[in-house]
Amino acid sequence: MTKKAYVALVTCFNEDETINFDATRKQVRRQIEAGNNIMCAGTNGDFSALTYDEKIQLCEAVVDEVNGRASVIVNAGMPATFETLKLAREFDRIGVDGIAVITPFFIACTQDGLIRHFSRVADAVETPIYLYDIPARTQNHIEPETARKLSTHGNIAGIKDSGGAQETLEAYLEIARSSDNFEVYSGPDHLVLWALENGAAGCISGLGNALPDILAGIINGYNSKNMEEANRNQEIYTNFRTDLYALGFPPAMVKRALYLNDNSVGASRQPALLPNDDQDAKIREVLKKFNQI
Repeated sequence: MTKKAYVALVTCFNEDETINFDATRKQVRRQIEAGNNIMCAGTNGDFSALTYDEKIQLCEAVVDEVNGRASVIVNAGMPATFETLKLAREFDRIGVDGIAVITPFFIACTQDGLIRHFSRVADAVETPIYLYDIPARTQNHIEPETARKLSTHGNIAGIKDSGGAQETLEAYLEIARSSDNFEVYSGPDHLVLWALENGAAGCISGLGNALPDILAGIINGYNSKNMEEANRNQEIYTNFRTDLYALGFPPAMVKRALYLNDNSVGASRQPALLPNDDQDAKIREVLKKFNQI
């Protein structure tokens, strides 16, 4: 099976914090040219800062710009099943390749509650649903046994694992190995190649906003059985991640690294961390070290 790389695309903003759709479309084209697919309205896309209507408009713009040249997954997850269902139906109407559903945040959920939540969304649309686990941000974790139960639902196609724990990723991969219809997409940037080698369908990476060609190099190397290329690019990707993420909140650092090369992406909506000259200088040093500026 050919593996895929999705980039959790940044949402670009104007100075007044409205969405800059032209700049966002430009980032879509940049990723497609590198050979990557698109996830929009994810963690790196500031989804929690977007309004309901903006998410729909953003999805429409991304799908229009992609125009069949790549796959598009969009995140519909919100704290309440009610709003998640409404968004999922809109994305289903627009016509995306997959709908990711991040676990509810703020509301503490039982595993049975998560099963009901994801199942109701999957029942409501025709587009394949992908579970999205990122417990550090949501405080709700999809236990492997819960994922196994949900994997039997006819419209739940897989899971995006952004937990960062190799043990959990391995447990999800074991589910995929025993199922014909359940895919695992790895989120941790340092585990992209490891996940591919152990059965992942691909990755969904925020860091790919800053290093689209390096991410594509990991996937292309693996798909072409050129493991020297795959390992070389993974080493760059891992080392860049280590240096950049040491400077602050990862999505903010990725957005700022991108901004220093192309200021049309704008800053994130407040109250996200504001950049400062000292931090920018450190990010520039990382970019220079890896020949990215």
